[in-house]
Amino acid sequence: MLTIVQIFNNNVALIKLNDNRLAIVKGKGLVFQKKKGDQVDVQKVEKIFYLETAESKENLYFLLKDIPIDIVTTTYEIVDTAQKKFGFSVLDYVYITLSDHIYGVYKRMQANDYHESLVPDMHTEYPTEYAIGARALEIIEADLHLQLPKSEIKSIALHFINAQGTPGADKLDESLTTSVNDIVQAVLNKNHILRTKENGNYYDRLMVHLQYLVDRLDQSETHGSAFTESLENSLEKSYPNSAHIAKEIYNDLQKQLSAKLNENEKLYFIIHIQRLINEQPQNADDTGGKQNGK
Repeated sequence: MLTIVQIFNNNVALIKLNDNRLAIVKGKGLVFQKKKGDQVDVQKVEKIFYLETAESKENLYFLLKDIPIDIVTTTYEIVDTAQKKFGFSVLDYVYITLSDHIYGVYKRMQANDYHESLVPDMHTEYPTEYAIGARALEIIEADLHLQLPKSEIKSIALHFINAQGTPGADKLDESLTTSVNDIVQAVLNKNHILRTKENGNYYDRLMVHLQYLVDRLDQSETHGSAFTESLENSLEKSYPNSAHIAKEIYNDLQKQLSAKLNENEKLYFIIHIQRLINEQPQNADDTGGKQNGK
């Protein structure tokens, strides 16, 4: 029995299974002329994505606030493929970061304003993540009828590199999360970076990233150090202001929390801050003076 909890469109719905688990189901005309509480015809279900953790349920509703359901379900399919086909474990927040990325690329391509990301090619260091990225492009083309440039493989791979971990392990320590938020917001305020109507989505994405940062404190493994060094040098050259603020956040967190952060976190702070302040790249010769596609 698949009971409809919420209908997103004629082809997609949130359903409850017999064991009270929730899942997203897809299928052509799957819930046409149906309503909440009706049963879904199992024979019409083409794809099903289980919401196994409380975080995955919360993330779904967070995403649906400003990202189209087709983008969301495509993201779920990519993550599902990474887990089942490649045996790759990821933390739940990848649904948010990857959906946001795909939607951003989609909008820029629709507006004919897409520019290749500055992320360097590191496929030899991260073959599995890059294989997932390549498969993701195929899924995006099939689901969204959007053919992305091959360069997007490295951007998508970056999301899986950052989010690698055990599903459901990202339990939030509310007290520590509050401390992290206070430290970061102090730096943002010092640099006159406030949440506005224009940067609201990017500001919220940073806050989500900070929530899950708590679980990565003291995880100072060198996994990905070569990648981080290469990318960090490139981003620092392109976005010096963002890099300066990101380093301030990184150093303040370590000092005030007496914790060690993975070097990869500095890279993500640079990306988040660049988007928040809309800093234009300094190395115009490499990027054509345009904003990158990340």
